[in-house]
Amino acid sequence: MGTFRIDLTIAGTGKRARTAPITKVMVDTGSELTWLPEATLREIGIEVRKKDQPFVMANGQRITRDVGYAVIRCGQFETIDEVVFAKTGDYSLLGARTIEGFNAHIDTVKKRLVAVGGIPAAGNLRIHRKDVPR
Repeated sequence: MGTFRIDLTIAGTGKRARTAPITKVMVDTGSELTWLPEATLREIGIEVRKKDQPFVMANGQRITRDVGYAVIRCGQFETIDEVVFAKTGDYSLLGARTIEGFNAHIDTVKKRLVAVGGIPAAGNLRIHRKDVPR
């Protein structure tokens, strides 16, 4: 796919949530979750909700990191998601779940996020199931 980086704004989930810009975040669909600098997350009041969660790195190394909840914005896109408290030496990554939450896909040629369009929904089950009376 090739890599590229984007700028984000991160915020807490409360009414008076503080925000912080985070620049040059690598878009990485190989990462399930979004990884952002621990110091920045703590500075704006993101709380640890899941302590010492296990992760397997691309090289097979097993590590643990804390995870919290945050609002993540990038241009027209916004979602709430779990974020990993990245330690010094960890990359800042925009993960697959956040990209899905943005309802976006990746334009690999122009190296940008693109809106997908309508969000899939279950629809009217009566139309699709023969055993439900009409």
